[in-house]
Amino acid sequence: MTELRLRPVINAAGTMTMLGSSSVPDEVIAAAAAILPQFVEMDDLLDAASRAIAQATGADAGHMTACAAAAITLAAAAAITGTDLARVERLPDCGDLPNEIVLLKGHNCHFSGEIGQMVRLSGARLVEVGTVNRASPELLRGALTSRTAAALYVVSHQTAQVGMIELPVFCKTCHDAGVPVIVDAAAEYDLTGFLQAGADLVLYSTHKFLGGLTGGIIAGRADLIAACRMQDKGIGRPMKIGKEGIAGAIAALHRWQHLDRTVIERTQASRARMAARRLANLAGVTVTQEADPTGNPITRVRLQIDSDLSGIRAADLSARLIAGTPAIYVRNHDSDPESLLLDPCNLSDEEMAQVCECIEQLLRQGDGAGMAPLAVAGI
Repeated sequence: MTELRLRPVINAAGTMTMLGSSSVPDEVIAAAAAILPQFVEMDDLLDAASRAIAQATGADAGHMTACAAAAITLAAAAAITGTDLARVERLPDCGDLPNEIVLLKGHNCHFSGEIGQMVRLSGARLVEVGTVNRASPELLRGALTSRTAAALYVVSHQTAQVGMIELPVFCKTCHDAGVPVIVDAAAEYDLTGFLQAGADLVLYSTHKFLGGLTGGIIAGRADLIAACRMQDKGIGRPMKIGKEGIAGAIAALHRWQHLDRTVIERTQASRARMAARRLANLAGVTVTQEADPTGNPITRVRLQIDSDLSGIRAADLSARLIAGTPAIYVRNHDSDPESLLLDPCNLSDEEMAQVCECIEQLLRQGDGAGMAPLAVAGI
């Protein structure tokens, strides 16, 4: 870290790509390190990954790529070309092939990139359904035509959370029209439920809750997985993943299946309760605990900031935390500009206490000019 001139970071924001997503566990590091000095036949390694993905998710098969965003592009391309190599090599020129990908408008979010752009990179034409706060099966049905290659459903806290179509209904509507469903579940814990709900392909990040190296997992129907893998001979070539990422993902999937997640969830919830108790009596701050909006078993702490009483705006508090040593990042990208969230999933108990100490220090200072540089002993 020192030789690279990188600042130390405390991550109270969650599994954010801009912060390196997750802290990679020892067994994943060991798996990646073990394969790095070796030559391997990559097709055989991808076969091993497919078996591991199928075992963990209940899918027919699986494939790996550079990240979940790349997986969106490959899945869309696969729905357009199938395994026809001539079609694969023609992309992103789709010619007269059916190339429309249907997406609920409320799901076309920005995750530091735009979902729709990841689709369009394949050569697909994006067709949005409904408005940002309302969609219905009838509107979806009307958008499915002979030009439709697939439909994409996004599970994320950054999408509209009300007025959308539930996934089982979405899948049934699409399947009744003969249209496969792709689910982007990049940051979700659930490795089996989306396929059980009817999805044909499900996309995950290996580097978020799984704790792998950077990569993307595609799990699903055998024919569509074969078509995804064929994209490596076309537009998927610059999205390939290295041997270390694949080996790390296999180890991460194995680890995830054998974790006692009840203990992890209990520990994180205790950490959130501690922060909520500690910060509850700060002037101008209303503290609540709230569940993850997409059903991940995470309880976060919301700080609603009244700037008139606290002397500092939520955005300024966040900026001051980032400017300190170490940099402290909180979750501040939702629709409420006067609140912050503390996410416990990448924090130790000590780090959560340090985050609380910094927040208390800044709120005591208010917005006064000439604040001393923020630093906490022991960090």
